Amino acid sequence: MEKKVAEIIEMIDNVAGDTSVPKNIRRSLVEAKDRLRGTDELSTRSSAAVYAIEAVSEDINMPMHARTQIWAILSALESLKA
Repeated sequence: MEKKVAEIIEMIDNVAGDTSVPKNIRRSLVEAKDRLRGTDELSTRSSAAVYAIEAVSEDINMPMHARTQIWAILSALESLKA
């Protein structure tokens, strides 16, 4: 499972490193990454990360390519909770 978490963190890094993504969205992605790296139980960490990303997932200023990547990240995070 930790390999899957590492893959999701890499996905988050890709979007957070994109300068065409607004700062508030990148900040939320970094927060989600920090929550994933926490010491709590995996389901708690993934839920916290989902919560951080969902808050900005429908931001109207987000470029379409980033929105698609965010949805992929959210989907991957949801699969961790199952």
